[in-house]
Formats: sequence, structure tokens, C-alpha cells
Amino acid sequence: MKTVRLALLLASVLGFAFHAGAQTKNNQDMKTEKKVLVVFFSHTGENYGVGNITKGNTHIVAEMIAESTGGKLFEIVPEKEYAKTYNECVAEAKQEKEAGARPAVKGDIAVEDYDVVFIGYPNWWSDMPMPVYTFIEKHDWNGKQVYPFCTHEGSGLSETEKYIADACKGATVGKGLAMKGTVAQKSQDAARKSVQSWLEKIGLTK
Repeated sequence: MKTVRLALLLASVLGFAFHAGAQTKNNQDMKTEKKVLVVFFSHTGENYGVGNITKGNTHIVAEMIAESTGGKLFEIVPEKEYAKTYNECVAEAKQEKEAGARPAVKGDIAVEDYDVVFIGYPNWWSDMPMPVYTFIEKHDWNGKQVYPFCTHEGSGLSETEKYIADACKGATVGKGLAMKGTVAQKSQDAARKSVQSWLEKIGLTK
């Protein structure tokens, strides 16, 4: 009789362990099955604090996010290129913001096919560059998880998290990441650690 009871107890314990293990695996699978998109706008040429660059500050951060999440990269590229000199670009950005412009952009990608969307941009006049709005307003954001990230030299995210929440109607907008462009360009080990720490906090590492 003791042998039978022991066998039944062992079967029960093993069954529970198997169920718990299967449940954990299912939870992990659900996490890894999320489709991730990393959308970004970035500017090359003369940039504040880093001089003339061939890969934009935000582009560098976007690649780090995509690498850590397994996400797909998509760059928002305006049909009309911004000036390469810093002061001219600043003036163009100000003019567009004041006019509420929506510059035409090249190409597109179906945001609707993804579960999680990162949106990256440099902070221009405490806002996103206007082509980012052009891209956002093309799409249905209902049910999406959206995470902003920006590069800056002292302005941080400003109010852009709110602007994205207003523009991406129906999405859940999470806590964003702000990184100095000088860090993205000149201290990439530190930049990568910041990206990884942020992604771990929001539970989106692969």
C-alpha cells in the first residue's frame, strides 16, 4: 500500500512540474512571438556636438534596439532631403513645425502587421521632425504597443511621448528612451548598455 501511495504522490508531483514547465514555455513563446518594428527618422551631415556624420544618431540607437529585440528596421526618409548644414536644417525644421507641415516621405511599411512598434527621432524644437507625423498619420495604431526613443543634446524627450500618444490613436504608449547624440556617436558601449537596460525594464529583449 505504501508503494502505491508513493507512486501516486510521485506521479502527482511530476504532473504538476510538467504543467508548470509547459506554462512557463508557453509564456516565453508568447513573448518571443511578438512582432517588433523599429521605425526611425535620422539626420546625417552636420549635427550638434558630433560634427559631420554619415550615420545619424537616431539610426545608431535604432539598430541597437532592433538587434536586441529581433525587430525589423524601417527608416522614414523625406522625399525632399533636409539641409546638411546644421543651422540651415534647424531653420527648416522650425519653419515646418510652425506651419504644421506634413512632408512627403519615401516608401512605407505596414505597422498594422506588428504588435510592438518603436518610434525614433531626433528632438527638433521640442518635437518630432514633421516627417514622423506624416508616417504616423498613414496608419491604424489600434491595439499596438508603442515605445518612443529620441536623441538630443539636453532636451530629452520633451513632450514627445504625449504627442505620440495623441497621434497614435488606440495605441498603448510606454515609457520612452532619451539618449544624447554624442553618446550614440562617441560612446557606443555606454549607449548599448542604456538601450539594453531600458528594454529589460519594459520586458522587450529577445
